[in-house]
Amino acid sequence: MDWSKWIRQLHRWLSIIFTVTVIANFIAMALGEPPTWVVYSPLLPLFLLLFSGLYMFVLPHAARWRGEPARERAGPA
Repeated sequence: MDWSKWIRQLHRWLSIIFTVTVIANFIAMALGEPPTWVVYSPLLPLFLLLFSGLYMFVLPHAARWRGEPARERAGPA
């Protein structure tokens, strides 16, 4: 598995983890004053999502700067 696929898969899993921590945060707030670790728990996945998202955003631009041919995307016409 190359880096791009690995980062893309990591980004998907991080988004699931982030969503679960945000839902847990709302549930904890509905039940009363949540502990501090619950309130700050979404920040780590969000921080990691930032870097993986920026990496994926820059990938096509970096390939163009290196002079590599553009990849054709398979999708609906």
